[in-house]
Amino acid sequence: MWIIYLLLAIAGFQGLSMLVSRNRLARFDASIIDTVQGWENDTLTGIAKFLGKVGSSSVVIPAVLLLAAFLFLVLKHRKELVLLLGGMLGSTLLNHLLKPIYRRARPDIHRIVEEQGYSYPSGHSMAAFTFYFLVTYLLWRHLPSRGWRVALLIFSGAMIVSIGLSRVYLGVHYPSDILAGYWVSACWVALSVRLFRQWAHARR
Repeated sequence: MWIIYLLLAIAGFQGLSMLVSRNRLARFDASIIDTVQGWENDTLTGIAKFLGKVGSSSVVIPAVLLLAAFLFLVLKHRKELVLLLGGMLGSTLLNHLLKPIYRRARPDIHRIVEEQGYSYPSGHSMAAFTFYFLVTYLLWRHLPSRGWRVALLIFSGAMIVSIGLSRVYLGVHYPSDILAGYWVSACWVALSVRLFRQWAHARR
C-alpha cells in the first residue's frame, strides 16, 4: 500500500512540474513574491541572508557530521547513521539530477543576493526539509517529555518554512520552486525511512 502512496506522490510532483513548465503557476508565484518581498526591511534582509547561509552546504554538511557524531558517540547508534548520511546524500544527488531535467531559470525580479544555476526545485528547501525531518525522526524517542517533542516539531517546522520563505524574499526562487523542493523531499524521506526500517528489522 505504501508503494501506491509513494507513486501517487511522485505523480503529483510530476503534475506540479508540468504546471510550472507550462507557466500555469505564474499568478500564484507572482502573488506570493509580491507579498513576501513587500515585507523588505533591513532587519528581515539580515535574517533572510542568515537563513540562506544556514541552508547552504557550508553549514548543512558540518551540521550533518555533528549530528552523526552525536548519534554515534553519545546515543551509541550506528544503524541510524545509514539513514542520516544516506538520506542527506540522496537528497543532494536528487536535486542535482532534477535541476538539469527541468532547467528552470531563476526569477528575473528584484534580487537581494545572486545565485547561480537552475531554480527548480529549490536545493535549500530540499536540504532543509530532509535535514530537519531526519533530525526530528532520529531524536524523537530520546526526548524526555512530550513538551520537548512538541518544541522539536515546532523548531524543525519553523526552520523548514523560514528557509523556504527566505529564498523567495531574497529573490532567488519562485514559490513553486520551494513547494517542489518540499514535495520531492517528502517523497524521498518517506522512502528512506521505510527502507531503513525494513533493513534495520532484517538485521535484528
